[in-house]
Formats: sequence, C-alpha cells, structure tokens
Amino acid sequence: MALPVRTCALVGRFTDSRVAESAHALLAHLATRQVQVLVSDTAAVATALSVSTDAQRAPLRVAEEELGSRADLMIAVGGDGTLLYAAGLVARHGVPLLGINRGRLGFLTDVMPQDMLECVDAALRGQLEADERPLLAACLRLSDGTVAEALALNDVVLQKLATGRLLDFETRVGGRYVNTHAGDGIVIASATGSTAYALSCGGPIIEPHLDALVMAPICPHTLSDRPIVVSARALIEIELLQRPDTRAQVTCDGAILGEIAPGDRLEIKPAGERITLLHPAGHDYYRLLRSKLHWGRGNGGR
Repeated sequence: MALPVRTCALVGRFTDSRVAESAHALLAHLATRQVQVLVSDTAAVATALSVSTDAQRAPLRVAEEELGSRADLMIAVGGDGTLLYAAGLVARHGVPLLGINRGRLGFLTDVMPQDMLECVDAALRGQLEADERPLLAACLRLSDGTVAEALALNDVVLQKLATGRLLDFETRVGGRYVNTHAGDGIVIASATGSTAYALSCGGPIIEPHLDALVMAPICPHTLSDRPIVVSARALIEIELLQRPDTRAQVTCDGAILGEIAPGDRLEIKPAGERITLLHPAGHDYYRLLRSKLHWGRGNGGR
C-alpha cells in the first residue's frame, strides 16, 4: 500500500441506513486526517450521501470504474457481498481492501463498526496485517467464437436457469477427464470461497493460504457425486452437454459472466492478480471460524 494514504475509495450500499451511518462517520473521520474520499458517481450513492453537505468532508464523485485506479486504499462497508464487489474494482490495481462489517455473517468483512475508526487510523499508518489472496480467472468460450472473461475472489459457479431442469456437464482437471455430472450445476471455489456457496454444497473449509480449490456439485442427481479438492494451479474445464431445454449461466462472485449452451466451454485457472485484504493486528482465522460457525461452545472453547 502506498504510504502515506492520500486518497481512499468508499464502497457500500449507502441506501442501507446502517451502511450510511458508518459512511458518514468515515467521511468525517477521514476529513480530519486530510484524506480525500472517493465514491461512485451513481445516483444512488449521491442521494444517500447528500446529507454530507460540509464541503470539508464531501466525497469526490468519480466514475465507478476509476475508483480502483485512483485510490491508495479502498474501504468496503457492508457484508461479504459488498467486499467481493469492491475486490472486483481493485483486482487489477493492487489497492488494499479493508472490510467494515455491516452485514450478516462477515467472513471477509471482519472489522466491527465499534472498531472501525481505530482500524482505519491503523490502515493509514500501514499498521494492519496484509493478507494476500489469490484470484480465479474464468474464461467462457462460446461455440460462435465469443469469449467472456472475469476474475473471482470467492467462486465461479455454473448453474441452471430453468427450474426443474437438470444440467448434464463434464469436468476435466489439468486436461484429464474427471466426471460426467447431472444436477443443478457446480461451484469452483478458491480457498477463500470455501466458506461461501461451496460450504452449503457440502464442501470442506480450506485454510485461505492453501494452494487448493474446491469443486462442489450443486444438488447432484447421484449421491456418489461428491465435492473434491484439487490443485489451485490446475486448469479446470467444464463443458455443458446436450439436453432438451438446457439453459445455464456462469457467475463470478455472484456477477453474471454469461449464459452457456451445449458445446460451449468454461475454463477456470489461477489469475496473475491477487487481492490484499487488511486485518486488525492479531487476526486469527480460527477464531473467526469459531465466531461465525459457533464452534467450541459448551466444551471449554474460548
């Protein structure tokens, strides 16, 4: 992170009163630190932050796609979905990301509102723990030659579009055939994303810094079609097979990459870019798991 921090981008769903409350506190606090705050120039953001009329703390509104390139630090206020969205804005710019939890679970947004200002000051001084996370690169190759690409911090998901219709698809890892699946789709999750959608599909929790991916089928038609862990360095290929009325789509961290049809191919591989998350000093991944998953209670756990 470039020090000293002169410019900070603020991302969140500011129409949510809890998020707006934290945003206004951050605007006032960062103004006292002589830090310029950037926000998206979208109408929703402008309306939600319009009560901040004090010129000394008014944020600078810029095009959303410019936030990552113009900031020294990005702060995401909300839940993990907000942080994932912010990650997409900074993924190609090397800007560190701090998550303020105003959502529900918060595996990634691990700074609580009461600790927010203290952590922001520590970030401005370069005193937070930097945590580099790898990204996935998804490439959707359509039979007509069209190519769509995107990055993902958590997961790349192939899922059906029509209720009641199974998908038939094949998977390959490193060029080797793995299985022919029938079900609602499949989640390819990074170690970071192993506590997200893949977990609800029965996948394992993987330490964030292990070089591994989870391939977790979604509602498989056979009980033998189980989640597996593979090398994060491998190329994963998925091809949709012909079936009547097949309709499916691919999402990266919840954002739609595109629709996929029989004969199209989805490729997932490690990206060259990485995301840097900032954590408070003493950050403990296992303590986070215990807190979010209610482990260690009633058995002497702390």
